[in-house]
Amino acid sequence: MATVLSVSGSPSPSSRTGRLLRHLDQRLIAQGHEVVPLDVRTVPAEALLGADFRHPAIAGAAELFARADGVVVGTPVYKASYSGVLKALLDLLPQYALTGKTVLPLATGGSTAHVLAIDYALRPVLTSMGAAHIVQGWFTLDQDIAVHEDGSLTIAPAAAGALEQVVDHFSAALGRTPLLAAAG
Repeated sequence: MATVLSVSGSPSPSSRTGRLLRHLDQRLIAQGHEVVPLDVRTVPAEALLGADFRHPAIAGAAELFARADGVVVGTPVYKASYSGVLKALLDLLPQYALTGKTVLPLATGGSTAHVLAIDYALRPVLTSMGAAHIVQGWFTLDQDIAVHEDGSLTIAPAAAGALEQVVDHFSAALGRTPLLAAAG
């Protein structure tokens, strides 16, 4: 099957966004995909903030994007947009790092007032980076994601069902990506 890069754009090591992505990674693995996680917060700040394109961590991240057939991009929403740490990484990738890729944008946030952040903030950047196909994304309220003391995760039933659908749609779209890329 496909290789999927699962990118968490959260700056927090205990974020709901990161935990949600790692949970969804398991669904993609169960469907036969190879999933490679990337937590942007682990990229050295001096490389991100200093715009050091030659830093080994930036070069490594660019290589992960290049090898992936599909990319899941997850971010918390801050002030109606995706996270600054995610923006810093995307700015350092090659202009067309998503060419030929199927992309699934996901976001988490505290209010439904931020539900359009995927379409108005994140999607234009992903499009400008050459994504072949950006599937319907999903915004999940923080209150619908419960993290337990043992690290396990519970997602509210309605949100869990919707997330399963968007992940399954992304998975199905991955199978069509080579045809889309070859046709272009």
